[in-house]
Amino acid sequence: MRKILSVCFCLLLAACASQPQNQGLETTDNGDPIEGINRATFEFNYFLDGLLLNPVGALYRDLPPPAVRTAMDNVLKNLDEPMNFANTLLQGDVDQAGVTLMRFLINSTVGLLGMIDIAADWDLPYRDEDFGQTLAVWGMGDSGYVVLPVLGPSTSRDSIGRLVDFFADPFRYIAHHNDEESWIYGRSILNAASLKAKTIEPLKDIEQNSVDFYASVRSLYKQRRNFLIENKETLGKHQQDVEASLQPGSGSKLNLSLNESGSITSLAQ
Repeated sequence: MRKILSVCFCLLLAACASQPQNQGLETTDNGDPIEGINRATFEFNYFLDGLLLNPVGALYRDLPPPAVRTAMDNVLKNLDEPMNFANTLLQGDVDQAGVTLMRFLINSTVGLLGMIDIAADWDLPYRDEDFGQTLAVWGMGDSGYVVLPVLGPSTSRDSIGRLVDFFADPFRYIAHHNDEESWIYGRSILNAASLKAKTIEPLKDIEQNSVDFYASVRSLYKQRRNFLIENKETLGKHQQDVEASLQPGSGSKLNLSLNESGSITSLAQ
C-alpha cells in the first residue's frame, strides 16, 4: 500500500509540475500534461482489470441473487453517507445536508442498516459528494489529469480530495477502534466488486467502438466530474455505471458527451 501511495504521490507531483509549463513543444489542450505516463499507467490498470477485477466483478454480478446484490449495494451507499453529509455542509448546501442526514438515519434504522433504501421511496434522493467536489466549490480550479495505479482516472484536485475523504471517513476510525481492520478491507473489496460488476459491459462496448479508449475514458471522467460538481440531478444510469469504475487501460478515440439527462452521447470518429 505504501508503494502504491508513493507512486501516486509522484504522479501527482509530475502532473502539477508539468501543467503550467510550455517549452515550445506542440501540445494539445486536453488538460493531460503527463499523457505518456498516464497512458502507461492506464495500460497497467487495464491488465489488472483483465487479470483480477473483471473476474471478481463478474462473480459479484452473476452469483448473488439480484435482491441480495441490491441490498449489499445499498449498504455500501449508506456507509458513504457520513462523508456525503460532511462535504455537503462544507459546500454550504444546508438543505441537501439535511436530506443526506435524514437518508442515513432512516436507512440505518427502518432500512435495516441500509439494506433497503427506504429514504429514496420517501423522496429523499441520494447525492454523491466528495472533498474533490468541495475543493471545486471553494474555487480550486481544475488541474492536470492523472491516472493513478489501481485507483484509475483522477486529477490533482480530485486526488487530494480522495485522500482527505479516506482519512476523514468515520467508518475507518470505528474499525480501528474495534481492532477490526478486516471491516475496512471487506468494504473496499465489496466496493470494487460492485463498481466493476456495473461497468464490465459498458466499458467493453465503449472499447469496441472506440479508436482511442484512453481518450474516451478521460473525456467521460471529466464530464462526469463536472456533472457532480454542478449537482445535476439526473445522471443517466449507463453513464453512472461506466464512470464508477473507470480504471482500465488501452487506447480509443470516441467523442463522448452527456445529454441534458446525463446520459452518454457518443459519436465514433
